Amino acid sequence: MSDSVSRERVLSGMRVTGRLHLGHYHGVLKNWVMLQEKCDSFYFVADWHALTTHYEEPGVMQRNVWEMVIDWLAAGVDPTKATLFIQSRIPQHAELHLLLSMVTPLGWLERVPSFKDQQQKIKGRDLATYGFLGYPVLQSADILIYRASQVPVGEDQVPHIELTREIARRFNRVFGKDAVFEEKAEQALVKLGKKAADQFRRARRAWLQEGNADALAQMNVLIDKADGLGDEERERLHGYSEGGGRSILPEPQALLTSASKYPGVDGQKMSKSYDNQINMRDDPDRVANVLRTMPTDPARQRRNDPGDPDKCPVWSLHKVYTDSALQQKLAEGCRSAAIGCLDCKKPLIEVMLEEQAQLRARAKPYEDDPGEVRRTIDAGCERAMAVAEETMQEVRDVVGTVYR
Repeated sequence: MSDSVSRERVLSGMRVTGRLHLGHYHGVLKNWVMLQEKCDSFYFVADWHALTTHYEEPGVMQRNVWEMVIDWLAAGVDPTKATLFIQSRIPQHAELHLLLSMVTPLGWLERVPSFKDQQQKIKGRDLATYGFLGYPVLQSADILIYRASQVPVGEDQVPHIELTREIARRFNRVFGKDAVFEEKAEQALVKLGKKAADQFRRARRAWLQEGNADALAQMNVLIDKADGLGDEERERLHGYSEGGGRSILPEPQALLTSASKYPGVDGQKMSKSYDNQINMRDDPDRVANVLRTMPTDPARQRRNDPGDPDKCPVWSLHKVYTDSALQQKLAEGCRSAAIGCLDCKKPLIEVMLEEQAQLRARAKPYEDDPGEVRRTIDAGCERAMAVAEETMQEVRDVVGTVYR
């Protein structure tokens, strides 16, 4: 990761739920593998987040953390290209969470869409806790402490990233001004040149007095194009342009990933809640049997009954695994009853078993040597803590909890 300084940083985490299934692999982990090739990638085990809903079952994490990390490694997540760590091993997360909670209005948390949704969906658990209400602030701390520029999420998670941006903006506005902030900002402005500096000042007046978004965009362009500005000067000018202080905690962007609705063996989205999953490192005999006995188009009661692929749960898996030529051939055979359901399932079983074999092969060295998994996480935690501490030193300084 020697070139990580020059690359955009992304951060993503996963709650501890046990061994992962193929929905996790196709929906999240394959994206992680792609991102690690071009970004400074931080991937973490969100064990504190798991406690917000499963605080009465701490043993779940003890059993499942290492199995989940092995699944990451089996998917191709590479610890030489990405930083892998456990959230609770980095106490700075909790420190920043506490400080952010001081400036986060209660109403912001109550309006998070998932707050009421989860309360309704998760039955039999007492979620009337500060931890559950405040978990979006912890999520914000997870992101902001690494100054991640992008966070890969699905559309349903975009409101959480917007909240993180609002929290960062509020923190920067409250704590980003030092005694000579504007003086230093004007000194940095001189480095843009007289013409660009005048354009900047006019745009700033238009933004602050009229809320002209084009003016704000113009200032950002002037800052980004300027030569000779240091990183701190750029941050200061960005804060100055918005009428606030310097950007101590940069606002991240949501990196939208394609919606993942990887089908379970009953046609619904694959989920442990529906008990319709195939695990990433499942037993091959079980996988083959589950696929052979999957329900198909209800209209095909007999071998010579024509079927409709679009009404068949098996067809959803074909869309993931088989090429268009084979799909066309199978669809025609189904509609004309030229092939039976088992004939349709056979090529699917073959390709899925091959995928499973590759995952198990990548996992085996770590299954044989659990110490290597722990050493991998230890190394990742060391790097993560160094980055987090660098952020917290600046945060403590502006908040005023550094006593000299």
